[in-house]
Amino acid sequence: MNLTLRVWRQKSPREAGRLVTYQARDIIPDMSFLEMLDVVNEGLILKGEDPIAFDHDCREGICGMCSLVINGVPHGHQSGTTVCQLHMRHFHDGQTITIEPWRARPFPVLKDLIIDRSAFDRIIQAGGFTSVNAGGAPDANAIPIPKEEAELAMDAAACIGCGACVAACKNASAMLFVGAKVSQFLHLPQGHPEREARVRNMVAAMDREGFGNCTNTYECEAVCPKNISVRVIAELNRELRRAAFRPPPAKRAVGAG
Repeated sequence: MNLTLRVWRQKSPREAGRLVTYQARDIIPDMSFLEMLDVVNEGLILKGEDPIAFDHDCREGICGMCSLVINGVPHGHQSGTTVCQLHMRHFHDGQTITIEPWRARPFPVLKDLIIDRSAFDRIIQAGGFTSVNAGGAPDANAIPIPKEEAELAMDAAACIGCGACVAACKNASAMLFVGAKVSQFLHLPQGHPEREARVRNMVAAMDREGFGNCTNTYECEAVCPKNISVRVIAELNRELRRAAFRPPPAKRAVGAG
């Protein structure tokens, strides 16, 4: 396969970027999209040019690092697929492909196709964890959990924090990501002691980082490589409303439920 690539090149956060055209020749259809970029970069290095900078790590669809917008769609046009698992057989010989980084103010471009997603880390640090010391690992049947609840928690826990939901949203909303992190603890007993503080702190952190609000256009669900449902956004809103009617633990009366 021979392809024409239009790639966003930007030397640093302080410099303006632009689309640069490259030719990708003799690409094997069974290559992944990132392997295709590896071939292009090998050619650039041999010519003494600066290779295209892009994020990658596990290349198994787990780490969420491969953040590329391909022909206007985060992770490309294959549903439920990360860029690292997108294969070139889904494109055709002679095709022109435009490759850009995520576009959102809270995700500034560092270089070429690499963005700074540390805003997500700060949201997780604000409450996306359980601080309760639960001791050693209990037997699997020690805490009975209804199957439906366990499956809802596992579905939400599939979020890899890639940020495609933000990149696809016209408001750069992170509510699918935050909703998934709130939902995965909401459906398990270990997450209940801190549920009010968790949703308050994570939503406050999301707002501080400059992410927008949800307007229910479902673009986030459409591009999510792990098929996270927008039901987690509804759960996030319900949890926030519930927390608003409960005082913070430090101010709660002794003996209150």
